[in-house]
Amino acid sequence: MKKGLTFYLLLPMLLLASCKSHYEVASVERSRIVVDNRYDRQPDAQAVAFLAPYKHQVDSVMGPVVGQSARYMTAQRPEGTLSNLLADILVWAGKDYGETPDFGVYNMGGVRADMPKGTVTFGDVLDIAPFENKIAFTTLSGADVLELFRQMAAVGGEAVSHSVRLVITKKGELVSATINGEAIDPARDYRVVTIDYLLGGTDKMGAFKKGRNTNSPQEVSNNSRFVIMNYFKEKAAKGEVVDSEIEGRVVVE
Repeated sequence: MKKGLTFYLLLPMLLLASCKSHYEVASVERSRIVVDNRYDRQPDAQAVAFLAPYKHQVDSVMGPVVGQSARYMTAQRPEGTLSNLLADILVWAGKDYGETPDFGVYNMGGVRADMPKGTVTFGDVLDIAPFENKIAFTTLSGADVLELFRQMAAVGGEAVSHSVRLVITKKGELVSATINGEAIDPARDYRVVTIDYLLGGTDKMGAFKKGRNTNSPQEVSNNSRFVIMNYFKEKAAKGEVVDSEIEGRVVVE
């Protein structure tokens, strides 16, 4: 065997042997560094100068105002002001798609920030709805709707529109459910508006997999964030401030 070939065959073994450490961890220490507005009061001049051109570009995209909010809104179980608003906005958007949904559903997991009080910007809406979820309309039988509501009850509630009233137990059981004040007919079909992410039965709402006659345009303009912005812009054009309240849509007894 040639010496050069022998060297290359032995090289991996030599490297592995040399990588073996003779050190052992003697102790581990940690500390917390709080990053808050104290750094805004005394910004690093060099860092500010470096980021300035990028900040201007980001602000030009995120800064435009889309409307006004009457209050600080949050999404929470069993019911929240922001989660109520988002489900209602999906129902409102039905007119732009030739749809008249019986109710709307927005998943709590898809709401990633709170709504500020006062001026609302594109950036605020993007924080709330950062995913590429598109608005979607589908048909469920009354039996499937009841199954969907039982699945919601099991996790303590999800965002539902104004027409829905659910009573659930602390153990996650569905006690009663109505749409527009009427008991749900298992044999009747109901048109539901939601986001396409849920159509696959995700977020423990498997009943959506039974949806029929689905309408979910996939162009970017149908993204939930743009649907939300369109709602705010329409309200602003009318001189109206967006508001939402707790209404007893999901009650835990």
